[in-house]
Amino acid sequence: MICNIYSYFFFILSFTFFMLSMLFSMMDYSLVIEYNLLMNMSMNISMVILFDWMSFLFMSFVLFISSMVIYYSGDYMHGDINLNRFILLVVMFVLSMMLLIISPNLISILLGWDGLGLVSYCLVIYYQNVKSYNAGMLTALTNRIGDVALLLSIAWMLNFGSWNYIFYLQIMFNDICMQIISLLIVLAAMTKSAQIPFSSWLPAAMAAPTPVSSLVHSSTLVTAGIYLLIRFSDSFHSYLMFFMLFFSMMTMFMSGVGANFEFDLKKIIALSTLSQLGLMMGILSLGSMDLAFFHLLTHALFKALLFMCAGLIIHNFSNMQDIRYLGGLMNHMPVTVALMMICNFSLCGLPFLSGFYSKDLIVEVLSMGYLNMFVYMIFYISIGLTVCYSFRLSYYLLFGSYNFMSISSLIEESSMMLKGMFGLILLVVFMGSLLFWIIFMKPFFIFLPFLMKIMTLIFILMGVYFGSEAFKFNLSYEFYKEGLNLKYYLGSMWNMPFLSTIFIYSNSLFLGSLYLKKFDQGWIEFYGSKNLSSKLIFMSSLAQYFSLNHFKLYILVILLWILGFMFFI
Repeated sequence: MICNIYSYFFFILSFTFFMLSMLFSMMDYSLVIEYNLLMNMSMNISMVILFDWMSFLFMSFVLFISSMVIYYSGDYMHGDINLNRFILLVVMFVLSMMLLIISPNLISILLGWDGLGLVSYCLVIYYQNVKSYNAGMLTALTNRIGDVALLLSIAWMLNFGSWNYIFYLQIMFNDICMQIISLLIVLAAMTKSAQIPFSSWLPAAMAAPTPVSSLVHSSTLVTAGIYLLIRFSDSFHSYLMFFMLFFSMMTMFMSGVGANFEFDLKKIIALSTLSQLGLMMGILSLGSMDLAFFHLLTHALFKALLFMCAGLIIHNFSNMQDIRYLGGLMNHMPVTVALMMICNFSLCGLPFLSGFYSKDLIVEVLSMGYLNMFVYMIFYISIGLTVCYSFRLSYYLLFGSYNFMSISSLIEESSMMLKGMFGLILLVVFMGSLLFWIIFMKPFFIFLPFLMKIMTLIFILMGVYFGSEAFKFNLSYEFYKEGLNLKYYLGSMWNMPFLSTIFIYSNSLFLGSLYLKKFDQGWIEFYGSKNLSSKLIFMSSLAQYFSLNHFKLYILVILLWILGFMFFI
């Protein structure tokens, strides 16, 4: 079976790359391979590949998650007549990500970047219905903005005589060209990683099959922007860092609030991804490149497994994604729910799971810095919101009986899907501490007051309380009616889907129809081509009338012309 072949191959490759990453990290070794493709006169076209501990480690994680997702897809997509096509699209997706990871060259990065965009469009529209087509178009067109920014940065790189950006980051730090290129790279990363104001495509892309969502939201598409920023981080100016910090904080806060008002299971997890991407970009903008990469890897593990658990629940409930219809899963799907709760705890930053090591360290490094109260509180509130929506989700899924659906006899946990999920659970628990040793080889000491040290724990406990209690309230109709507009505004990502879709194309269509009526079919039409053609038709018909009639008409016209000439003289 094609799923098993690719799954085993990717798993072996992942293990090999992990060992190589350890070797390169211990030796502090980087390898740049340049292969000449074409040489003609003074023109030299070459393919450049960068191998270092970071690229090997990231490729290892991408391949491991891909192998588990492809194995899981064999049962999830069972019965699909185009299963082989689906698996090959996923493989193309992974290969595009590989190309992006190992490229120190903007041209080859663009190939991987566009490969991700194109294949993601094909995967989002895989189910071929109107919702999927709309989501795919929104995804593709939003990512086009980033592609244009990348193309402009390629044009600006010509000032340095080469597209191998990695050689110019530090020596050209103060150069105006490098600052413009950095700004364009940040713009490209903001579209790919769905930061404000480009956030609306991320929940819309949930129209794709769940294994694709698992792969996209953990280690491939959305993390490509963060990875590119990590590679370019040496060239960022302090003003650009503050710009990134503001937008990443707004994205964290917006997605955290939005997830608390969402009822679609997959969209809640998608907004969770958006919140974590904001956290990564936020700590990156504070200068901690290694920390952002650390959280990128730990987040990839538990988010992939979280989507796989959600996919198994949706699969068993006949494609039902509304969490208000679910409940009592603790009795009927105990293994899936146990795995999902471990991932949720890791996402919340519960001590000694993998998410704790990266999130707690991020917050402590933030607390050590000199930043204003606004930044500090937004970071902590966003952590509290993460716990809040996680426990709200758990409250809806685990407790009580079925709200609107009574199909408990049909529920079964697929052994093939569970095998794919069990492959990830050990890493979700243990990989945080292991990566901590691998990435931060030099020890460092963080000293904080007691209150600041336990501030993370305080906000986690507050999130637990609000997540489990606030949604039990039985609101009166008057109170609900008053808060409906605010609820809609907060739950719809601050109206961003509206601004990205209907607002743009409805106004464009209105302006187009106005232009058509007032110009193309209005006075310009009358005084322009339409009037000219009618005058030409009239003159030609008049000439034809003269040519087909008596000679006396010509004499009469000549006589009138002579009389008029004499009168004017």
